[in-house]
Amino acid sequence: MFTNVRYFIKTSIVFMLVGILSGFYMLISRRLFGFGYGPSMLSAHTHVILVGFMAMMIMGVSIWFFPRAEKTDKRYRPALVSAVYLLMTIGTSFRFTAEFIDSFFTLSFINVIIVVSSFLQIIAFFIFVYTMWGRVRPVGSQIREAKGERF
Repeated sequence: MFTNVRYFIKTSIVFMLVGILSGFYMLISRRLFGFGYGPSMLSAHTHVILVGFMAMMIMGVSIWFFPRAEKTDKRYRPALVSAVYLLMTIGTSFRFTAEFIDSFFTLSFINVIIVVSSFLQIIAFFIFVYTMWGRVRPVGSQIREAKGERF
């Protein structure tokens, strides 16, 4: 397992822990103290689990398992993968933090942080698709399929 993959997977595990803790906070606040949580807290929890944990785990594992990029593929570059990692990590961290703060305080600049951090996540997804597109290809399976094997 190489460095970029480890970064994606370990960071996704950290985001999972943050998601579990935020969900536990939501459970305690509602069930033990009788007050609920607003849409910002729910959004923070949802994004850190779905984007931070699930999407980054999927990205890391796909970088690890997909066939190597062909030598002629100019789209796949480790520097772009590192950019995806940074954009996803920064975007998800800032979005979670901003939404969490927004659930307690009304601060006008928080909305800008939420929109900008979401945009960072979107850019990261587009770069990821761009870099990985050429790696989604048959490697050996087309030979087995030509012989009549079905899977």
